Amino acid sequence: MKSKKLKVLHSLAGSTVIEQILATSEQLSADKIIMVYGHQGAQLRAHLASKDLIWVEQANPQGTGHAVQLALPYLNKQAKVIVLVGDAPLIQASDLKKLLQHSQAVLTAKMDNPFGYGRIIKNESGQVEAIVEEKDANSQQKQVDEINSGIMMATQADLQNWLSQINTDNAQGELYLTDILAVAHQQGKSFHAVQVEDSRSIQGINDRVQLAQCEALKQSQLRNELMQQGVYLANPQSVQIRGPINCGQDINVDVGVIFEGQNSIADDVSIGAYSLIKNCTLGQGTRIAPHSMLEDVVTEGDCDIGPFARLRPGTKLASKAKVGNFVETKKTTIGHNSKASHLTYLGDCQIGDHCNIGAGTITCNYDGVNKFKTIIEDEVFIGSDTQLIAPVTVGKGATIGAGTTLTKDAEQGKLSLSRAKLKTIDGWQKPTKKS
Repeated sequence: MKSKKLKVLHSLAGSTVIEQILATSEQLSADKIIMVYGHQGAQLRAHLASKDLIWVEQANPQGTGHAVQLALPYLNKQAKVIVLVGDAPLIQASDLKKLLQHSQAVLTAKMDNPFGYGRIIKNESGQVEAIVEEKDANSQQKQVDEINSGIMMATQADLQNWLSQINTDNAQGELYLTDILAVAHQQGKSFHAVQVEDSRSIQGINDRVQLAQCEALKQSQLRNELMQQGVYLANPQSVQIRGPINCGQDINVDVGVIFEGQNSIADDVSIGAYSLIKNCTLGQGTRIAPHSMLEDVVTEGDCDIGPFARLRPGTKLASKAKVGNFVETKKTTIGHNSKASHLTYLGDCQIGDHCNIGAGTITCNYDGVNKFKTIIEDEVFIGSDTQLIAPVTVGKGATIGAGTTLTKDAEQGKLSLSRAKLKTIDGWQKPTKKS
């Protein structure tokens, strides 16, 4: 990977390679998930500290068979064990569940170009006799187009038995897990070959090119799932999904939209081109114009956002609310039918219903050390180019004249303004350019 970062901790579809595999594993409702780790293992343990895993260190790696040997003492003899590889993040739970239907099984795929993969060797009856790695295969075996995914299932007792009978007599000088298939066949317990639905799902990652290929495949899979749930993507390939989405129907998503984190999107939401939606809950009928950024935002629905709006964490919009172009909000609640249409900053602010926030309004919420709150009650009109020096409250029905710097509470139903007296300077000369 040409990186200081462990390979399986590189980003993929909003999480990491290993987290994608763990998410799939969790769909199987396994009693235990055992993580066998080696080089740069401290990185892995730190990143997955919150996961419920059994950690087993392979301090002196001697191959895949050795890795499985180290894990077996943590399992009872009757346990069915699925062995997964850490760098194949596209594997599907539906394929893994098929393995569990057999006493012992290996996940395979048909490939037009099987170069580099271990070959599945079967007898005339279709029983799996062995898996032969590319480096150890003869010319005839290399013609086989069914390959090993590296993923298999057997009981703990059988794995223990078969692993005790293999050796390191191979090109790598390691204990190959795949060698147990030949031992099992000799004992009359041949592995069943289960072919994956899509051969691309077993693609592994060894460099950044393959990482990018897996990202593209994962994105295609996620987009298809969204569209099947009732989401319209104007240009599917331009949309990026980097986390789970709980979505309704008749949602329209324009080109270049990015979803990050966990989002919940109700029916009839429209999202304009090149917008970023991160950890948001969008109510029914929310309309987002192009080039808007939303993070940790909650909308009741039937409201308008953007274009070029930035809604930061803690923003909540009621129905009929509007946040227009070049408006930024943070920890701000905007009430029903209230509007901040353009060129405004609203931070640590509570705005009531039926309010109008004029262009250029700023809530001055930070004194360099502490944050303070601005409260704007119902039916308030804030004139353009106004500064509200928090903490301050604007009473119900008040009007704040344009250009005002409000340093104390504004009374209900009254006009408040602060302006210097207009002066005209006699004898003033417009500056000219000096030579």
